[in-house]
Amino acid sequence: VQLQASGGGLVQAGGSLRLTCAAPRFPLELDYYAIGWFRQAPGKEREGVSAISANGGHTYYADSVKGRFTISRDNVKDTVYLQMNSLKPEDTAVYYCAADIFGGDDVVEASPAEYGFWGRGTLVTVSS
Repeated sequence: VQLQASGGGLVQAGGSLRLTCAAPRFPLELDYYAIGWFRQAPGKEREGVSAISANGGHTYYADSVKGRFTISRDNVKDTVYLQMNSLKPEDTAVYYCAADIFGGDDVVEASPAEYGFWGRGTLVTVSS
């Protein structure tokens, strides 16, 4: 499955963005996949931001984004969203979505090493 992340841009600190992850060339496929959002800032390793199980029943958030970011999925539209509020300059990074099938529909993984399908990233820049 080929993923496409979109929705990045330039925003002032305190602002909001909503990222979207879809697989436009593979409709109806994402229902079976857990989806993770990851980010990589210049000079830093890729880190997990948030993830959601295939059935949407379980989620994961990194401590740095808890209370500010919300992950959700619409399996009718075959799309996963990352709503990012109260953005901070340290949230500046290229954001990627990734997908994989795990041992159950309610399994969620936080490590990028667990995901086998990746899309091109979308750049989020938060100015101070």
